[in-house]
Amino acid sequence: MTPIRTIAGLRTIGLCMLLSLTQNLHAERIKDLANIAGVRENQLIGYGIVVGLDGTGDQTTQTPFTIQSLENMFKQLGLTLPPGTNPQLKNIAAVMVHANLPAFAKPGQTIDITVSSIGNAKSLRGGSLLMTPLKGADGNIYAVAQGNMVVGGFGVATNDGSSISVNVPSAGRIPNGATVERIVPSSFAQTDSIILNLHKPDFTTANRMVEAINEWMGLGTAVAIDATSVKVRAPENVSQRVSFTSLVENITIDPDDGPARVIVNSRTGTVVIGKHVTVTEAAVSHGSLIVTITDNPTISQPGPLSGGSTVVVPNQEIDVIQEDNRMFLFNPGVSLDDLVRAVNQVGAAPGDLVAILEALKEAGALKAELIII
Repeated sequence: MTPIRTIAGLRTIGLCMLLSLTQNLHAERIKDLANIAGVRENQLIGYGIVVGLDGTGDQTTQTPFTIQSLENMFKQLGLTLPPGTNPQLKNIAAVMVHANLPAFAKPGQTIDITVSSIGNAKSLRGGSLLMTPLKGADGNIYAVAQGNMVVGGFGVATNDGSSISVNVPSAGRIPNGATVERIVPSSFAQTDSIILNLHKPDFTTANRMVEAINEWMGLGTAVAIDATSVKVRAPENVSQRVSFTSLVENITIDPDDGPARVIVNSRTGTVVIGKHVTVTEAAVSHGSLIVTITDNPTISQPGPLSGGSTVVVPNQEIDVIQEDNRMFLFNPGVSLDDLVRAVNQVGAAPGDLVAILEALKEAGALKAELIII
């Protein structure tokens, strides 16, 4: 097949896909469900110095690495400090710089960076980051950062020790603060296929993805490797592969619902019940016993000319309240709506709901996985 015919065929498929997107509004695109193997960001990190601070930098007596970094920079610039010199500077700060290098980033492009203090600097507001190499996990330099910082927080302190801070003044960002210097090798065009990896492994969703791709691109184009990965044959020509990938990632499918689960956050009391959670026939009665102890001490005064002293006599009152909650019945196959409605009718609090769900799970009536985080 000639390249012109191939591109024309891809355009025809793309038009048909566009029409199908308008008909199926509840489906999700493949690009929202999966990512392409090898197409990802890479983390970069570097060590640098921020200068120009208004007396809010590192206390160099407590952070000797700041002065050491300054001395090393001076040596590279041809300046040598006299032996034994210990400058007491308050306008510099040692920082760590990190950024995410996007896939297919080319030399000369710029990326955003985040700068964070690693010493005891009070604020980086108004500072400028000096040239800082950013390295990848392999130790190679992939970008160089430099620029004026944008700090969202601020801090103010007085001589008596009072202080106030808003947000975090010891960290900031530099938009487009790093220039890419090296390309990260990619395997996107080095094989005869692309691999789609689902964000959430699911056999049903992977199978539906294979069926949808084969329906649009032809039988045998896609094959499932496992519950996570789907292998799709792609054109060898790089330009055609880009167009082909664009069409594939815009195919819409109906992802399968997740397994029946009940998620309980023990710290906040948040309870999330999944769509497919059901309850078999069971009867539940939930009440609580409230015991209140009130301490009302009284003052005992001695009689006239008795020679006694005034004392405090303890006086405690105990009150017991037994809530009269009625028993409610779950019929077989109760849905999520019925479960929530029944629990709300008895006025159960989030903590009470957790106790009910745990009891139902122990009794074998809750047909779901109970996860406590």
